[in-house]
Amino acid sequence: MLYQLRFVLPSIVCWTLLLTAYSQAGDKRQRQLWITNAYGDDVHIYEVGTWKVVRQIKVGWNPHGISATADGRTVHVAIENFKAKNGELVWIDSLTGTITARVDVGPRPNENECTPDGKWIYVPCDDGQWWVVDGEKKQVVTKIKTAGRPHNTVVSPDGKRMYLSPLGAPQRVTIVDVERNHKVIGEIPFDNITRPPAISSDEKLFFQNIDRLIGFQVADIAQRKVIRTVKHTIDEDQQGKNSRCHGLAVRPDQQEIWSCNVEHHTLHIHEMTSGEYRQTHRVKLPGRIYWVCFSPDSRYGFVSVRSQSQVAVVDCKTKAVLKLLPAGREPKRTQVIDVPVN
Repeated sequence: MLYQLRFVLPSIVCWTLLLTAYSQAGDKRQRQLWITNAYGDDVHIYEVGTWKVVRQIKVGWNPHGISATADGRTVHVAIENFKAKNGELVWIDSLTGTITARVDVGPRPNENECTPDGKWIYVPCDDGQWWVVDGEKKQVVTKIKTAGRPHNTVVSPDGKRMYLSPLGAPQRVTIVDVERNHKVIGEIPFDNITRPPAISSDEKLFFQNIDRLIGFQVADIAQRKVIRTVKHTIDEDQQGKNSRCHGLAVRPDQQEIWSCNVEHHTLHIHEMTSGEYRQTHRVKLPGRIYWVCFSPDSRYGFVSVRSQSQVAVVDCKTKAVLKLLPAGREPKRTQVIDVPVN
């Protein structure tokens, strides 16, 4: 029970404080699902619960990564633009859907992340570097070299550290202290090329999809080392079919971790409370899956079915697929954002 509470309490306290602050400020909020359509030029936005389209925003060719400020007012989207020399980072006013700024970054930016206040945005680019952008001044201030192909970024719950997961030779996650002038303070080595990561709400455990593993690895952040390798159990009819895992997320209540098995079209769900990470469910989807995120209340999970241009809505309690939301061409990254609408 203590092990379970260690994970759950930080999340509960955080959301209680946020909801109290919103109530005091008199904010009315609409919970929205934002979807970047990686082979198109737009972002789809749905209202969570009603599943009605709020709007579609034209942002530029090949939108990939997405991040948002904690107050829900500003969204950042990384524009890969396969045909251009460099990519872009765009700022979007979430209430109006208006693009308010654009900044050139390195080639083919992928999954960006920001500090809760939006002051700093880390953008992984194909030149082997994370481009660090000042969100207030709207300018690049420094670059962090990791080698390989920078691909995925995770911010610590308090916004003080960034975790950088590049593709390729490094096979490690780089840890950066945001407040100490973006200084590299450590690395976590993994057994193969890193793919999508996730982090526990107490910032003690780091989870990582890696190549050649249908599953994920668990690292102790303080020790900077892998402590467990978790393999998914797959159906017999998929035993001879090659696949890979791309898409990993910890449910906000810290009860489960979900992982996308791309070519087997299967979402694997593992419990977290025992520390054994037993697989409890497999959810079949209608095509290749690529990314997963949750609503903050842990009611819904969202899985990008990129080959079908859809995003699946999964009930976190029953594990039933409730909806297949139409998206644009090859939806990849998603994020749930509580947008102030008054």
